[in-house]
Amino acid sequence: MAITKEDILEAVAGLTVMELNDLVKAFEEKFGVSAAAVAVAGPASAAAAVEEKTEFDVVLNACGDQKVNVIKVVRAITGLGLKEAKDLVDGAPKTVKEGVAKAEAEDILKQLTDAGAKAEIK
Repeated sequence: MAITKEDILEAVAGLTVMELNDLVKAFEEKFGVSAAAVAVAGPASAAAAVEEKTEFDVVLNACGDQKVNVIKVVRAITGLGLKEAKDLVDGAPKTVKEGVAKAEAEDILKQLTDAGAKAEIK
């Protein structure tokens, strides 16, 4: 018969503080870890995993009614030629710029939406 987590918790709940302290020391020796190090590393590791995103992609979803204006803006943003910019706009949804800073991504998004396009930042 396997011991469940609940069985262990019931057994630990019945221990005195001194017995619990001895149990923790036995775990530390048996597994070569420190309970304090685990408690400190846990929240720090979680904070590092939720790191703020620094690079963004601007994606053109649709050109809207003012396709010519959108092509002009795409050309200005990307430096593409007329044909390449038109192909990008016609092929929407497409990524216009990749790996840009948040401020630049917001500026590009504003330019595209002002020209009549539907775009988003990812």
